Amino acid sequence: MALWGNTDLVYSEGTISVNFDTKTAEGAVGVVTFTLAVSEGDFLTVGAGATFGYAAIIGVTSTTLSLASVDGFVAGITTVNAGASYAVSQEPIYAIGDSVYVAPEVKTATGGSKAALGYSTDITTAVYGVDSIEIGIANAATGDARLYAPPHTGWVGIMTYIDTHGNLRVKHEVLVAGGISTTSDAADNALFPNT
Repeated sequence: MALWGNTDLVYSEGTISVNFDTKTAEGAVGVVTFTLAVSEGDFLTVGAGATFGYAAIIGVTSTTLSLASVDGFVAGITTVNAGASYAVSQEPIYAIGDSVYVAPEVKTATGGSKAALGYSTDITTAVYGVDSIEIGIANAATGDARLYAPPHTGWVGIMTYIDTHGNLRVKHEVLVAGGISTTSDAADNALFPNT
C-alpha cells in the first residue's frame, strides 16, 4: 500500500453509507462500482467538506470499501446513513493523523482561544491536489484568489481564516511536492480552476 498517489479525484459516483462496527463503506448496488477505479491505499473523504471524516481504504469490492480505521471520522459519530456524498483520492494517508487536517474541514474557533490566536472566523483546512495548470492560473489571479496560490505543485494543505482586522489569511503547507493528475472535482476546481 502506497502512502500517496498523484490523483486528486479517483471516484465519487452515487452516495455511500459507513458502518463503524464493520469498518466498511457501502455504495448503492447498480449505481456504484468501486472496482472500476478504487484501489487499496486510496483515501476516502465522507461528506461535503469532510463533514463526517476520512479513512484509508484497505479492501475493495464492487460496492464495498473496507477501511483501515474509523479514527479519522468526527468524534461522536457512530454511523453514516445511506445518501452521504464522498470522494476517493490518492492524497497522503498520514494527513488523517495530522491535527491540522483532521475532519471536518471547517474547524470551530471558539471563545477566548479564537481571539488569542487572532482569528475572527472559523478556520477552514483541507488538502488539495494542485497541478501545474492550476498553480499557473492561481499565480495569475488577482485579489483574494491570488492568496490561494501555493508555492509548489503537489499535495498542499491549506488553512484559511479571517483575522481580527478583517483580512483573509491563507497559509500553505506542501505535504508532498510533485506532479498531480487533476480531474473535474467541483470542490477543488472552485478554489483551483484548471481551465
